[in-house]
Amino acid sequence: MEHLKKYLVEFIGAFFLVFTVGLTSFAPVALPAYKVAIGFVLMVMVYAGGFISGGHYNPAVSLAAAVRGALDWVQVIPYWVAQILGGAAAAGLVLYLVGAPEGTAGCPFGLAALIIGEFLFTYALCYVVLLTATSKATEGNSYYGLAIGSTVMVGAFVAGGVLCFGAFNPAVAFSLWMLKSACLGSILITIATNLVAGILAALTFKLVVKED
Repeated sequence: MEHLKKYLVEFIGAFFLVFTVGLTSFAPVALPAYKVAIGFVLMVMVYAGGFISGGHYNPAVSLAAAVRGALDWVQVIPYWVAQILGGAAAAGLVLYLVGAPEGTAGCPFGLAALIIGEFLFTYALCYVVLLTATSKATEGNSYYGLAIGSTVMVGAFVAGGVLCFGAFNPAVAFSLWMLKSACLGSILITIATNLVAGILAALTFKLVVKED
């Protein structure tokens, strides 16, 4: 039962993250405030569910947590399933409410830019999560949610729509494909890049943090 509570929290957090991403991506005018909304919804969901499941809402973060030792390996796949299902449910609801504009799916970014953009900010996100939410030195702090949400918001401003899709999260990337906002090839590259970045962030954590 305890594990089911964690999976439910991960489902809910991923749902609201992708729901926000989906509706803002289909807005008629791409205002900067939409990227703030994405960072903020992640922040509030991390604060809401962090004490229950860790507030990952992201398969790359869960993988990083497992490599770091903050999540049992047997929990990785159930976490991924909950996160992807939450994102897929949100994408389905967005499609039901507003539909998908014709001709939106595509591969608008160069391969190098796509990989660099997704890698750097997924790495930064996982690195920040591990340092602020799993380290004994920062245990009990009140800023971890703000730090995590702000990292995604910065990435959305700097790289999203410029270098890459700005997913930084395989569940979000999969949902962008469902929403016909990206071609399958770009999404598969994005997902692979996100997971590699999570692993490297965890290895960096283990290198720089010695107390755990």
